[in-house]
Amino acid sequence: MERENGKKMKILCLHGFRTSGSFLKKQISKWDPSLFHQFHMDFPDGKFPAGGKSDIEGIFPPPYFEWFQFDKDFTEYTNLEECISYLCEYITANGPFEGLLGFSQGATLSALLIGYQAQGKLLKEHPPIKLFVSISGSKFRDPSICDIAYKDPLKAKSIHFIGDKDWLKLPSEELASAFDTPLIIRHPQGHTVPRLDEVSTNLIREVVGQLEDHEKDTKKVEISNGEAKTVEVDIA
Repeated sequence: MERENGKKMKILCLHGFRTSGSFLKKQISKWDPSLFHQFHMDFPDGKFPAGGKSDIEGIFPPPYFEWFQFDKDFTEYTNLEECISYLCEYITANGPFEGLLGFSQGATLSALLIGYQAQGKLLKEHPPIKLFVSISGSKFRDPSICDIAYKDPLKAKSIHFIGDKDWLKLPSEELASAFDTPLIIRHPQGHTVPRLDEVSTNLIREVVGQLEDHEKDTKKVEISNGEAKTVEVDIA
């Protein structure tokens, strides 16, 4: 998918807590590569080195990183403002980005950036983020953040992967409800990136294709008619 100047449109991909950009790239490699082949996918590492044990030790090699730190109730955050500033600088320097994709902490952070941008709090000179792909994402719980970031329904086209056995299942559903017309893809697994069946792959392709339609200012396909679109994903 290219702009008029011939350059590929970009998607910024933010990894989960105490993992890495390389690991997220591996996680989504199980998807049909044609879904995002027309984009430049950018996988930066988190701003801070992992401050403790990583869940992927022994599964994927270090180093590991985290975007910010938080308490056990996920209501108090450390280094969040530094992280947001870092990402805004990164986006400005390496963008523009048409979309954000994130897993867990990366998805939670991505949705915050979209909400803050919509309210004019940051990225004021950057074009509006048009696409959001959330895998096991959630909302922040601090009211001072929520009252701004999720004040109005978010207009970005959004795809939300929600696992039946994910400990963030309910928070993921709450995040999806913050978007205007979310596509919700459910799967029977836990806190992971699921494999996709043909139906869900085609639905994602349809949403992603709308970016190209918007860029060319031609047709727009409404796949959800103003309501959340839900599809069950069959995973082998």
